[in-house]
Amino acid sequence: MLHPFLKFWLAVSLAVSSVAVAALWVIGQPQTYYMGTTGGGVWRTDDGGTTWRNISDGYFGGSIGAVAAAPSDPNILYVGGGEVTVRGNVSSGQGMWKSIDGGKTWKAIGLEDSRHIPRIRVHPKDPNLVYVAALGHLYGPNRERGVFRSRDGGATWEKVLYVNDEVGACDLIIDPSNPRVLYASTWRVLRTPYSLESGGPGSGLWKSSDGGDTWEEISRRPGLPGGTLGIIGVAVSPVDSNRVWAIIEADDGGLFRSDDAGATWQRINDDRNLRQRAWYYSRVYAGPKDREEVYVVNVEFWRSEDGGKKFNSISTPHGDHHDLWIDPADPDRMIVGDDGGAQVSFNRGATFSTYENQPTAQFYRVVADNHFPYRIYGAQQDNSTVRLSHRSSGGFLDERSWEQTAGGESGHIAPDPKNPEIVYGGSYGGYLTRINHQTGESRTVNVWPDNPMGYGARDIKFRFQWNFPILFSRHDPQTLYAAGNALFKTTDEGQSWTQISGDLTRNDPSKMGPSGGPITKDNTGVEYYCTIFAVAESALEQGVIWTGSDDGLLHVTRDAGQTWTNVTPPDLPNWAQINSIEAHPFEPGGLYVAATCYKSDDFRPYLFRTTDFGKTWTKLVTGIGREDFTRVVRADPVRRGLLFAGTENGMYLSYDDGNSWRRFQNNLPLVPVTDLTIKDGDLIVATQGRSFWALDDLTLLRTWDPAWFDGQPHLLGSRPVYRMDGGAGRASATAGANLRAEIPLRFVLGEFAPAKAPRVTLAITDYAGRPVNTYSTQPAAGEKQLGVKPGLNVLAWNLRYDAAETFDGLILWGGGTQGPLAAPGVYKVQLTVGEQVQTGEFEILKDPRSAAGVEDIRAQFDFLIAVRDKLSETHRSIKRLRDVRSQLQGLKQRIGADEKFRTLGEAIDQLVGELTGIEQELYQVQNRSGQDPLNYPIKLNNRLSGLVSVVSDGDNRPTSQATAVRDEVTALIDGQLKQLEVLLGPRLAELNQRARELEVPAIFAGGK
Repeated sequence: MLHPFLKFWLAVSLAVSSVAVAALWVIGQPQTYYMGTTGGGVWRTDDGGTTWRNISDGYFGGSIGAVAAAPSDPNILYVGGGEVTVRGNVSSGQGMWKSIDGGKTWKAIGLEDSRHIPRIRVHPKDPNLVYVAALGHLYGPNRERGVFRSRDGGATWEKVLYVNDEVGACDLIIDPSNPRVLYASTWRVLRTPYSLESGGPGSGLWKSSDGGDTWEEISRRPGLPGGTLGIIGVAVSPVDSNRVWAIIEADDGGLFRSDDAGATWQRINDDRNLRQRAWYYSRVYAGPKDREEVYVVNVEFWRSEDGGKKFNSISTPHGDHHDLWIDPADPDRMIVGDDGGAQVSFNRGATFSTYENQPTAQFYRVVADNHFPYRIYGAQQDNSTVRLSHRSSGGFLDERSWEQTAGGESGHIAPDPKNPEIVYGGSYGGYLTRINHQTGESRTVNVWPDNPMGYGARDIKFRFQWNFPILFSRHDPQTLYAAGNALFKTTDEGQSWTQISGDLTRNDPSKMGPSGGPITKDNTGVEYYCTIFAVAESALEQGVIWTGSDDGLLHVTRDAGQTWTNVTPPDLPNWAQINSIEAHPFEPGGLYVAATCYKSDDFRPYLFRTTDFGKTWTKLVTGIGREDFTRVVRADPVRRGLLFAGTENGMYLSYDDGNSWRRFQNNLPLVPVTDLTIKDGDLIVATQGRSFWALDDLTLLRTWDPAWFDGQPHLLGSRPVYRMDGGAGRASATAGANLRAEIPLRFVLGEFAPAKAPRVTLAITDYAGRPVNTYSTQPAAGEKQLGVKPGLNVLAWNLRYDAAETFDGLILWGGGTQGPLAAPGVYKVQLTVGEQVQTGEFEILKDPRSAAGVEDIRAQFDFLIAVRDKLSETHRSIKRLRDVRSQLQGLKQRIGADEKFRTLGEAIDQLVGELTGIEQELYQVQNRSGQDPLNYPIKLNNRLSGLVSVVSDGDNRPTSQATAVRDEVTALIDGQLKQLEVLLGPRLAELNQRARELEVPAIFAGGK
């Protein structure tokens, strides 16, 4: 069964963002914008970009290529999956989706095999008339590509423009002045594991004048470039439908303009700043109010006010721009989508909202260091590397919880196991840096510092992939490994490197040519092939190292690199990318392998296991979706056979060493999972589009037993917890979730009828056997309410003892009434269900950062609990005093001015006055607002409670002076309480006796 209790993945990453490939503003709603992201689904802001919320979770996720709202009904939204920024780690989508309620609910409406949908256009008056530009498969031919039209809101689709099974539609525009006129561009684009081809036969520009019924290719009209065409972006001026712009990838390409609706053209601008890396950009947009205004997005954001002849750059918070939406009614309002996310402007681009409020980062890998609290590391696509504390003492993780670290956008990161302030990080081009966070020093220590930019892989000495591996040895913390086409190591922090293998790839020159073409080359290292893509060192046997290449070879050495053996699984397809490998934690000859072939248009999962150093292999894919290709597999180091797999479409779990798998998604968004790591019993997930997530505390998974659900009560174990502050805090749209400082006490109950529910009690005692708390479904005096249900129950104790008792209107200055944090030690828990009793224990550990000893912390606890108890006693006495005084004042009012009761009234007045005097010594009764203590001196309870704040600061034994103050104030309080006992004892008894002697009536009728 799927564990219903394991549903609390925490989004631990901050609001760092990544590529937004589709951005949209809604007509008539000036604060509402939509953003389609790479890997992260669809987001909406209703406050002009101040905050964003995901609106696709629960329905779909992954990469988005296009978002469109019906101009005639903004509640109707259409979304197309699959990004058009076809980078090396591009993700495909899930076809078309539709919402009729502004994104609250969604329905799939087809075109699932289109894979990539760059554009959606909706008729300005008919929300059911929709056009879609479908790019199709990037890695091979398919027929669901071209321009599609639906007349019934997506219920059915017809293909209205189709070139062939290798060419898809890239851009699409409806003439704002005449919705029967459409322009579309088609694009032949192909990716392989080792190349990118942008352009070729079938790429072109098209026009329809009858709503898409027929199309005419206009690619060779006078003025347009000859020869091979690539990607094309097109725009029509809303002011003059005769004016059409096209930005064209071609040898003699650039920005072209037609002033006769596409009949003839002229190249208006050939500036390479507008068309560099054409496959990644090539978008053009017409100004909505000015015939001469036109925008082009590229690395920079460009605007022309003279029809395209001259452009000026608009400053934005991030570079690499991919989409733009301008308010048709107000050109001052716009939203731009770039590699940082989406940003909104209300002043025509003079200023923009931030992108640092969108938790959509795309992380390549994830590791954790040996710091406490441990820190999570990752490199995010087209953004910084990140070092993020996985928990804080505050309410949530904010900008103070993270910083940049070594490396660049694409690399592995390796914190030094001995000193986590020293971090190594990589990036493309073989770039490798070392940063000392303590001193701020940085050093570049590339294995081979020969800049390869612009060259094909076969033209350089060593081939380092965009995402080449870096890792420290498990057996020798001085040894750092890095992998190109061979494996290298350093033992002197990168001062020198030693090659410890030959070429461990297929080394096929036909797969190592320059990438790009036939028009534009693009040699960044993304398509460098025949490289080592994964490295793992045995945790059990020194000298055993495994490597996996991106061209489908697996090697092992058992002598630290002197000799290597090819142990590639025979069922692994040739040219597969071995994306991650995991050394078996219990078998010296064991390894798990996760491979992908999606770049060969094969989306099937490939997982393998060996336990005999690769002599035999077992394929492990039963239960995994047929298109959920596997990016990573990790083995739990505690429970044998417990595996986790990250796929293109989320998470899987296995209890039988991978022989069978089950979905393990729960509240984790549907997102590509790029990497996993297990640290201190937590499972950390790197995603391509939703930042970092974590499943804290794997105890239940590690101890999972079907016998828990045999109908009998079971008290389950808990892992040790650290004594430190930290909690969920208030919800924040721009912060990561924090790990709560609490111990989850878990127990399982059998089925029971509510009317016959047994009495269930959970009692906690401390390391000295003293009671802490008791919770019960039928609480007796001093017990707390416990809610239970059949199945798993969790009571989360926040490690704090109960607060001091208070009273209504209590105002303190600098004083605390909170209960102290529990001291370190082994605590016991007892579960009682009817007559059945089970006992267990859990441990509270000292914060390892604290210099205090356990006995010091226990002394602090004893001090604070004594103060708490004295405060409770004081406040109970004040409440009791006030109750008696109120009764006396009521009695005085009832007897009035009757001379018969004069002496009794005088006695009441005296007693009331003495009670008030004691109250005024115990508490400042003048306080009515929070800052009144600045005007009225604090009294004894406030002086005592002030010690709570003083002594709680840090983990320390109370100072001698704090003890002296406590003793002094406690003595004064005790003196007042002793007087109070006299007043409420003999004195009150004497007054009551006098009232009885005077036969004071119980009830007065009063006068007429």
